[in-house]
Amino acid sequence: MRKNSIKNVRINAEVQRELSNIIRNEVKDPRIHMLTSVVSVIVAPDLKTCKAYISVLGSTEEGEATVAGLKSAEGFIRSQLAKNLNLRNTPQIQFILDQSIEYGVNMTRKIEELAEEERHEED
Repeated sequence: MRKNSIKNVRINAEVQRELSNIIRNEVKDPRIHMLTSVVSVIVAPDLKTCKAYISVLGSTEEGEATVAGLKSAEGFIRSQLAKNLNLRNTPQIQFILDQSIEYGVNMTRKIEELAEEERHEED
């Protein structure tokens, strides 16, 4: 199976959808922030491993605590994933904190500040 085959893209989407549902509805760890979203999921072609990119709307400490909570609940999440998806192998999940959304918001804010400064200089 090629890395970007249609089957692999479909599996990535299904795992992402199920992970989002499991994290939102079934995991009860208080470390996991309420505004946690699964940005993307990359499942290896052999279905043995999975990288889940997690975004948390909040501070960096909240994001790190959320990833720690998800890592401790990995066994439960993996068993729920096996129950909900019919895959030959249930992948071992590696949670990675994705800060690209936060980076984009900060860059947009800086661009707006520079544009505002330039408008004041023209006046």
